[in-house]
Amino acid sequence: MSIQVRNLNVWYGRAQALYDVNLTIESRGATAIIGPSGCGKSTFVRSLNRLHEEIAGGRVEGEVLIDDINIYARSIKPMYVRRHIGMVFQRPNPLPASSIFENVAIGLRLNGMARGGALKEIVQRSLEQAALWDEVKDRLGESASQLSGGQQQRLCIARALAIEPKIILMDEPASALDPIATFQIEELMRELRNSYPVVIVTHNMQQAARVAEKTAFFLQGRLIEVGETGKFFSRPEKKETEDYISGRFS
Repeated sequence: MSIQVRNLNVWYGRAQALYDVNLTIESRGATAIIGPSGCGKSTFVRSLNRLHEEIAGGRVEGEVLIDDINIYARSIKPMYVRRHIGMVFQRPNPLPASSIFENVAIGLRLNGMARGGALKEIVQRSLEQAALWDEVKDRLGESASQLSGGQQQRLCIARALAIEPKIILMDEPASALDPIATFQIEELMRELRNSYPVVIVTHNMQQAARVAEKTAFFLQGRLIEVGETGKFFSRPEKKETEDYISGRFS
């Protein structure tokens, strides 16, 4: 399921956050979004499933086409978009009062997608996809708050996978984790990119190089450059990109 972003402009009230962004994301593989703080990375990713609309004054001009369907068409409801485009945030956000099992099952229950044995099968499959099943299979009734930070983040990924999204968005999913948990999340990203288009916001350029086939650089709300990751870091075409990846500004 490919994504085509055409002339995307985003505002929060009178403040414009993105300017005329045009970008194509292929139906498989990982795309990393990099750039300094405040450059529009998170706004861009949130605009791909209309989450930016949850912020007061958020509005858009332009198009985001998912397999040629504009998610901003008047007939398309935001909740339908979010049902098909999963989101993983910077900090793990499990439901702490709910069990590990219920954290994964909640989306399935709310959407009426499964019950009984089928529900259990999907929860197990999702935890396996998130490389968490072997660690929690004997603890499914325990509170999610008992898990480590890295486990909680993988639980959130399992929750996103359970409702069978078409696209996965990740907004700095490892920035709050220790090195071991970060390695586990990166391994998971590499697995997921074989089955989904994955869009990853990261401040860590080494992480982008490790997990993404394509990298896009944003600066002051504008898409400066996008390209195949190896070439992007070794031979950037734009001076602004070269300055950023060489550390001449941040």
